[in-house]
Amino acid sequence: MRTPVMTITKHQTAGHARELMRTHGVSALPVVGPDEEPVGVVTATDLLGDHPDAAPVSSFMSPHAYTVASTDGPHVAARIMRNHHLHHVVVVDHHRVVGMLSTFDLLRLVEDHRYEAKNAPTPKRKAPARQ
Repeated sequence: MRTPVMTITKHQTAGHARELMRTHGVSALPVVGPDEEPVGVVTATDLLGDHPDAAPVSSFMSPHAYTVASTDGPHVAARIMRNHHLHHVVVVDHHRVVGMLSTFDLLRLVEDHRYEAKNAPTPKRKAPARQ
């Protein structure tokens, strides 16, 4: 998880989002409301559109932020990301943004052997019918 997380508000601009991503080397920013709760996400892909630097983030952000609790394990984040075809999830603690988790963070866990996949259970064989 990347922390501290860089956040943006829906009233800030596309130019500001681009600058934050470039400066901090991130490809997504959680969009937060007044209480630091996630209200959306802006990704580098969102910024590929023809958005002028002065365009407000609210005009092109993804209006839903998928979240995981800071106490959840990596398998929860991986499941959400896989099921919803996401590259990022927002990490929250009591509904406040505390971090951002990317597919690269999950790959790092596997690469560093800190998280090991378990083998699938073997199917049970049916007993032969008694005669």
